[in-house]
Amino acid sequence: MTNRDEKAAVLQGTVDLMVMQTLAVLGPSHGYAIAGRLDQVSRGALQLGMGTLYPGLMRLEQRGWVRAKWGVTDNNRRARFYSLTPAGRRALETEKADWDRLALIMRALLDQMP
Repeated sequence: MTNRDEKAAVLQGTVDLMVMQTLAVLGPSHGYAIAGRLDQVSRGALQLGMGTLYPGLMRLEQRGWVRAKWGVTDNNRRARFYSLTPAGRRALETEKADWDRLALIMRALLDQMP
């Protein structure tokens, strides 16, 4: 597995959580704003392509966790703006708790390594 493949595998399992948390912080946002925020917060280490981001947004919308509405960007371009639904806020809390639990397990495992 190449380094790029490893990053894609990690992203596939975490993109929903990252997108939902970004929407919780920023409020309604379009795809490029979400991707830009993730790039900014990660200091360039995480650059989600639209081929990863938009399927994730569609998946979240199908689950009822995100709703999309057409609007106009600051640059006067038409775009879909995504926002968390009440069900999405509840799911985000569950996902964050699951993430925290997994991080504790990983830390315990890594601390055992020679």
